[in-house]
Amino acid sequence: MPQIGIPIERCRFAPTTSGPAHPGTLLAALLCWLDARKRGATLLLRLEDVDSTRCTPQSAQDMRDALSWFGFDWDDECLQSESHDDHATALDELARADRLYRCTCSRSAIRRAGLPAADGGWRYPGTCRDQRLKDGEWRNVDGAVRLRLEPGTTDVRDESGLALLQDPSAQMGDPVLRSRNGSIAYHLACVVDDARAGITRVVRGRDLAPCTAIHRVLQQQLGYRTPIYRHHLLLLEKSGDKFAKLHGAVGWRELRQHYTAARLCGALAGFAGISADSSPQQPSDLVERFDWSRVCSDDVPLHWTGQSLEPSTARG
Repeated sequence: MPQIGIPIERCRFAPTTSGPAHPGTLLAALLCWLDARKRGATLLLRLEDVDSTRCTPQSAQDMRDALSWFGFDWDDECLQSESHDDHATALDELARADRLYRCTCSRSAIRRAGLPAADGGWRYPGTCRDQRLKDGEWRNVDGAVRLRLEPGTTDVRDESGLALLQDPSAQMGDPVLRSRNGSIAYHLACVVDDARAGITRVVRGRDLAPCTAIHRVLQQQLGYRTPIYRHHLLLLEKSGDKFAKLHGAVGWRELRQHYTAARLCGALAGFAGISADSSPQQPSDLVERFDWSRVCSDDVPLHWTGQSLEPSTARG
């Protein structure tokens, strides 16, 4: 229980609803849920659905169903798309600060520039930087809207000990804040929504660690408080890529044909070191003994046999 006189922490789990929950989704939810429940923190479920080309009300409900089946509960819930006015206000503020510009570069053109980024993708070369947007112009612009980053090193606290020191301008490049189809992009939506909800603590996979410096820049520019971050292990496919919708990982409904929720929870807890064994357990059974010192620091490769998740020796 939180101590008297100490503010209650606010945490969130924020899955994208562009496809079904998979083992990586469920492990990330489990780690976030256990961290919050052990700390006595308030825990928000934020369904990230701002990309209307990939996210639907049906896919959001499917994510709710998956998390409920697994055994999670939440203190509050929201849809990211409900924050549209807050996202627009933030873009207006960045435009007034002369930080936005129009970009018409295609992904293939950025890839051809051949500048590697810290997240494993390609860094934007700054081709359209002179197409600055004045206050309000971002609303009707033809093309994407990018944030103009200034050179400089940014450091953020990470409880896991993961190094987050980065010059995002040199290592990531100017990020898209609004895509060419009009959707608010991840970086801006994440930062604005965390501030709107008063989030003080973020637990998420370390694949998102390279984004943290950009988030810190946006937080500073918009006058937001920076949460405490903890980045955790990933589940890897046999190829070495993380379990994710992008790579076609097995979805929760197929898993449910072969696992009870308790058996799957126990298996994931065992793989990640949360529990000493893989015996069937509910998330609530793990709260009292949960300790980050027991959680694996290395990523865990798994293989889906068609009937079960099995450890693999392949590593990325």
